Amino acid sequence: MSENYFGEDVAALYDGGPMFAPEALIPTVDLLTELAGDGEALEFAVGTGRVAIPLADRGVRVSGIELSTAMADRLMAKDPGNRIKVTVGDMATARVEGSFRLVYLVYNTIGNLLTQESQAACFANAASHLEPDGYFLIEVGVPDLRRLPPGQDALVFSRAPGYVGYDHYTDLVTQLAMSHHFFANNTGINETRSPFRYVWPSELDLMAKLAGMSLIHRWAGWDRTPFSGDSTSHVSI
Repeated sequence: MSENYFGEDVAALYDGGPMFAPEALIPTVDLLTELAGDGEALEFAVGTGRVAIPLADRGVRVSGIELSTAMADRLMAKDPGNRIKVTVGDMATARVEGSFRLVYLVYNTIGNLLTQESQAACFANAASHLEPDGYFLIEVGVPDLRRLPPGQDALVFSRAPGYVGYDHYTDLVTQLAMSHHFFANNTGINETRSPFRYVWPSELDLMAKLAGMSLIHRWAGWDRTPFSGDSTSHVSI
């Protein structure tokens, strides 16, 4: 079982920010709705329902797997009709009854699995939930190690009023890093930390192949712009 780094303290601060803005969510939900078609969708690491709830609003039947009970509780509070079936468990191993047209894993969450073995197991678990000709979609950043100046091991990845986030690369052999998030409000400054394992696109393709899947699309973002060597993230199917 993976360790849960998304307890009550993180869940309380999770909702909000640019990833909840319509300009981020609408193209995300548009593409997922298209892929799901008239079938069902399963979200790995469904969280507080940032994507699952608007997807259900489009009429897609959605289930989710979530390790954090604090995050799952917030999702269920926002979904009083219980449209989204949530299973508490590890996305690398937890099973949900039925088969799905679409399994998806967004916003770098594959990195919450801290070993190559557990990430590969996640791909295998996704494949085992898919109906024939189903889709597994993953959204993740491209490791930005090339931005590291010589002798440095940390990079700021985001800053906004009341928020700064930076990644500290702690082990380049096992591809481990620690994200630090600082939130400022009228009560002071709060910091949350979460470790992650960064992963390269080619490594993900090999995990997919081992799970019996093959790449059909890779874009630089949800707007389907072409992926290139300069892309900082990718959406892969």
